[in-house]
Amino acid sequence: MSTPEFRTIEWNALDAAARRAALQRPPQARDEQLINGVARIIAQVRADGDGALRALTRRFDGCELAEFAVTPEEFAAAQTQLEPALKRAIEEARSRIELFHRATAPQPLRVQTAPGVVCERILRPIAHVGLYVPAGSAPLPSTALMLGVPAQIAQCPQVTLCTPPDASGRCDPGVLYAAALCGITCVLKLGGAQVIAALAFGTESVRKCDKVFGPGNAWVTEAKRQIAQDIDGAAIDLPAGPSEVLVVADAGADPDFIAADLLAQAEHGPDSQVLLVADDRELIDAVSLALRQQLAALPRADIASAALAHSRLILAASLDQAVAISNDYAPEHLILNVTAPQRWLEKVENAGSVFLGAWSPEAVGDYCSGTNHVLPTYGHARAWSGVSVASFLKQITVQELTPAGLAGIGPCAVTLARAERLHAHERAVTLRLEKMERDA
Repeated sequence: MSTPEFRTIEWNALDAAARRAALQRPPQARDEQLINGVARIIAQVRADGDGALRALTRRFDGCELAEFAVTPEEFAAAQTQLEPALKRAIEEARSRIELFHRATAPQPLRVQTAPGVVCERILRPIAHVGLYVPAGSAPLPSTALMLGVPAQIAQCPQVTLCTPPDASGRCDPGVLYAAALCGITCVLKLGGAQVIAALAFGTESVRKCDKVFGPGNAWVTEAKRQIAQDIDGAAIDLPAGPSEVLVVADAGADPDFIAADLLAQAEHGPDSQVLLVADDRELIDAVSLALRQQLAALPRADIASAALAHSRLILAASLDQAVAISNDYAPEHLILNVTAPQRWLEKVENAGSVFLGAWSPEAVGDYCSGTNHVLPTYGHARAWSGVSVASFLKQITVQELTPAGLAGIGPCAVTLARAERLHAHERAVTLRLEKMERDA
């Protein structure tokens, strides 16, 4: 393992082009080979259905599957295979995730916008959602909770969870236990771009979904992009890419804490990115040293080291400038490890999820604070939000007018319709107004 070089970038010494380069993400793996490879997989699944899924599972996961669905016996076995401490942790995390997501769920409402004019918002769950839980370098029962809990609160009638099998054809028992806690009984032993295609278009064994959720590698991310652009495909939760964190820190921050937070994100994958923006050069130097020391002790040091190769340690002139840099970057995760972090929260415009103060590591958001860890990455936090109960709901507006209500606001509609030269719109209102006059 080669140790990355940590070079401090002085923000005020950079011109506009150099600043843009400093905040550039690692190139997403979206070359022609990947795009065309995903397109071929999608076409193969659409053409050959279950046969393609079996062949691709054999190729990528190294196992033969007679049936894709996890059996009741496998669910039961997961209960007995897990250590009691892990089961308790999954249950504990689920309870907090449910508490937060219930509290923040959209609510129906009814408002009178004018006398005799009532407008409503009603909520309906998405009928069939597909949840993808990766299992590449490590199983992710936490992702099963992050997707399963809001789907359960939204009361989606049908939920299909997919997760890749291991070489023996089994799914991770932690993922199965988390799925069962969320009331999910349909779990399929499928992964990769091929299952995204199956969820979007359907096969003999996989029912077509209305919306696909969940993170994944470059192939999964590209598959989600392609199925969302196909008129016969499915909606997706949000655009995603490699995981990332940006830490804003001042001189009072603990460099060991910062290094630990940066490494926690770096170990996700070699294409993850971590940034520190601080207003104190001595702190940056101390963090650089702590990174080297802590990296040497990590079991996933090779992965973290690759991610650190495109990390950034940025010296800002002030915390105001540091927060402005963060807003330009729009991080998936933002840690404000500063004195009085609530004061600086007011200045945050773009972030997927924010962690305030020295005692709020990003890792708790990944697992058990209660918020969701499926978040927009790669700068998409400028316009997108993380997964929530709202992601699983359709918000339908309703309006009901009395004759008096139409008499009151109808002339407004008529004037606007005339201005837009939409005469049928105008007539739909004036016909009713004229009938009211005749009946009166």
